[in-house]
Amino acid sequence: MAQEFSINSSAIEQKINQLLPSQGGFGAGVDFSASTMVIPVVDLTESAEGSSLRQDLQVAQDFATTETSITNATNTVIENTTGFWRVVVSIVTEFGGNNNAEINIFDGTTSKPIFGRASVISGTGSTATVYNTIAYLRAGDSLRGTFATNGNMKVYTRQIADVSGNLTNPLGFV
Repeated sequence: MAQEFSINSSAIEQKINQLLPSQGGFGAGVDFSASTMVIPVVDLTESAEGSSLRQDLQVAQDFATTETSITNATNTVIENTTGFWRVVVSIVTEFGGNNNAEINIFDGTTSKPIFGRASVISGTGSTATVYNTIAYLRAGDSLRGTFATNGNMKVYTRQIADVSGNLTNPLGFV
């Protein structure tokens, strides 16, 4: 047999009124209740507010995508705006030289690598590497890249959410 519990929470009531305005609140003196009976759950988080755009489409590269080309460089700043960034790295290297590559997040003092490739390849020909990730930059952080002498690294970035997690849809999406 199910047990019933009374819940008195103005925070929960405010969240329901914010996310489900059509409910119009429960009126004064009406408490929420809980039960040990299993029932479907309504997601009241901000992510439940919904979007007409699927998550995989929301992170799509678009016309606002930025390209940074890095070669023969150390610690090139790619992005330094706070928020969540989709990062796609494309590396083309030629055999027979230093092909070290790194993407890191720098907080002004310390560098934390999020991608690295170290190789010295002999012979002739070339190789390609692609890396795809999401990076989060706080205030003061920067996304940087380093590439050695024997090839080219291109880094494509697009902000997909601000520092608070508010989604940034592709440019022009209505």
